[in-house]
Amino acid sequence: MRRYSKFAMSSKQSKDLSLIATSFYMKVVGIWPAKDNDEKHRRNFAFIYTIWVLIFSVWVESTQIYYELGDFSERIYTMNNLVTLLTVMFKIFILFTHKQKFLELILYSKKNFWHSNYDPYEKTIVDNCKHICTSLICIFSFFAQGTAISYAVGPIIANIGKNDSDRILPFTIYLDLPFTTTPFFEMTFVFQIVTLYHIGVGYLCLDNFLCVLNLHIASQFRILQYRMKNLNLMKDETNLKEASFENSFHQADKCLEAFKIYVKQHQELIEYCNKVQEVFTAVVLGQVIIFSLLICLDGYLVLLADASLGRRLIFTFHITGCMCQLLMFTYSCDCLIQESSQIAAAVYAAPWTQLPMNKDGSALRKDLILVMMRSRVPCCLNASGFFVVSLETYTTVLSTAVSYFTLLREY
Repeated sequence: MRRYSKFAMSSKQSKDLSLIATSFYMKVVGIWPAKDNDEKHRRNFAFIYTIWVLIFSVWVESTQIYYELGDFSERIYTMNNLVTLLTVMFKIFILFTHKQKFLELILYSKKNFWHSNYDPYEKTIVDNCKHICTSLICIFSFFAQGTAISYAVGPIIANIGKNDSDRILPFTIYLDLPFTTTPFFEMTFVFQIVTLYHIGVGYLCLDNFLCVLNLHIASQFRILQYRMKNLNLMKDETNLKEASFENSFHQADKCLEAFKIYVKQHQELIEYCNKVQEVFTAVVLGQVIIFSLLICLDGYLVLLADASLGRRLIFTFHITGCMCQLLMFTYSCDCLIQESSQIAAAVYAAPWTQLPMNKDGSALRKDLILVMMRSRVPCCLNASGFFVVSLETYTTVLSTAVSYFTLLREY
């Protein structure tokens, strides 16, 4: 991939809450570009800590399944937690295997998407993209963090008025140690809450980044549409209809020169989408498969299981977060499909009819046809080649989850 393009110029990065939050979460997990060796060491430590936390949490939940074989509702509860942990572990593992390509995507985005100079209309497109990203990420983060908080609040309320022998932890650890006595109880409780927060960050960080990335790529396609529609205005403010015969030939040459730059921009965006597809294709497949199972299990724990109010609150937040996460994920992918396919209409709306049929004018028309033909195949994210992710995927996953829920209810 070409790291820098002629069509983008660096400038000061504007404040963007979605990018600030996303980069913070990715730094907590330990996967984000480092500026120096000290920062690189901190990233490595954070990543090792993340892996250790996930392995330890999987062990805790696995032992719970073993000791709670006789209680179906408890098994569903523990299975839901375990599936969530394995999902986070799977996404982190995939990201680690493509770490270098992932970091290149971030650096390219900083150079060409998040640090570029735009005219007023293009800035409006970028600002609108930032607002949508911020809204989606804030909603999803609220429910994801709300789920983590609910795990902590339930035991705190349940422990009010209890003595040392009756106190409970957010997650039971089956070891022959005095976890219910002071100070072991307080230390274990705080450790589990800190671990829970870290897992929550790992759960949402990659999805936030992918959503932001998709929407910013879609905004770049929209900016490209604007530039192609106003091809003659990019180089000269003179209206071609009012131009002299000699000037129209000169305009054709300038329009062809500008169009070549936009074609190069289009090629780079397509190449960039292919890189995103290469990094995230396995994650996309895993996400779609797991969503159906998680929504099904959450629905059972909220509606059917004989559970406490605190536990129902946990999975009310969780199922709402899953649905918001799925909507955010499929919506951003759908925007990428729609905006990349609209390049053909933008090219056709360009002022090519006003150009003379000289050498440059004919070359421009041929190039327009090629771009329109290429745009008939939109950029998209697919699940390892099985299907393309769009808003239709959202309804498909929900329908599958309802089917699973019906079978589980009959059981």
